[in-house]
Amino acid sequence: MVQAAAAACEDKKGEDIRILELDPVDSGLSDFFLVTSATNDRQAVAIADEVESRIKRDFGVLPNSVEGRRQGGWILLDYVDFVVHVFLAERRAFYDIERLRKSARPLSPAEFDDELKAALAEKTRSARSKAAVGQAPSASHGPVKERKPAKKIAAKSPAKKSPAKSAPKKSAKKAAAKKKSARS
Repeated sequence: MVQAAAAACEDKKGEDIRILELDPVDSGLSDFFLVTSATNDRQAVAIADEVESRIKRDFGVLPNSVEGRRQGGWILLDYVDFVVHVFLAERRAFYDIERLRKSARPLSPAEFDDELKAALAEKTRSARSKAAVGQAPSASHGPVKERKPAKKIAAKSPAKKSPAKSAPKKSAKKAAAKKKSARS
């Protein structure tokens, strides 16, 4: 989602886009801050709108809260795992959020993508090595024979009759026996 938000900022000509990977100490707030600048209020609102619509369209997620959209000087979109800050250039310089989060590691969107790809590649290698280790014992015992599916055998058990169904038959048999005895 952070990548999609950064791409939305780029599409609306956001300037100086930075992703701040927050320190685990700060992770109670969020994992990432996405910070970008706009040249005027209208552009700031357009960037925020584009981020919101793209995240909703691609992931079906709306921000938990949105602050500052009416003023446009500093718009904040809180997605819990990451927070998007859209500043006017003057406000960004004044608040200097990157300096406030000194423990955060600043990344450009390209650096963020590269790290994400490297992390995914590492997970893939790890999963493949675990799978290879799990398959090693069966390979050492020779080829695996294909098993035929077991035939389904229907259980032949005596049919149990419910007392309600068997009662009329018994009474019918008794009635027939009584008629026979009455005739004889």
